[in-house]
Amino acid sequence: MPMRLRKGFTLIELLVVIGVLSILLVITLVAINPSRQFSKANNTARRSDANSILNAIQQYAADKKGVLPAGITTTAQAISSTGANICAALVTDYLAALPVDPLTNNGASVTDCTAAYATGYTVVKSATNNRVTVAAPDAELSEVIAVTR
Repeated sequence: MPMRLRKGFTLIELLVVIGVLSILLVITLVAINPSRQFSKANNTARRSDANSILNAIQQYAADKKGVLPAGITTTAQAISSTGANICAALVTDYLAALPVDPLTNNGASVTDCTAAYATGYTVVKSATNNRVTVAAPDAELSEVIAVTR
């Protein structure tokens, strides 16, 4: 009896290949960990935003001979329309728009300082040396994000 020519794959071969590919996909997803990558990206944005806000506050103080915007006190307050309301002092002259935490208001920056707003950042000045700290209390991955100058 001559051997029959086989064309194609058997069901077992296909199942083995699908199983191996599934295992490789799971290993890749675990290694990449997309949710952790998104959290890291959000924290990078928070660091950048905190630096931008602090730079604008320092430029304001330089122009006003060391006087900080009126909303900044020695008590840590949220940068918002009901907390440290520094939007009008900074926006357009020192910032194009007031940065907002990536998870607050879908990360949309504040350009209208007359409307209610919340940035998700806090600001405080030191009682002893007038140093200002801008912090991101909603930082992910147990990181502490605060910039002081």
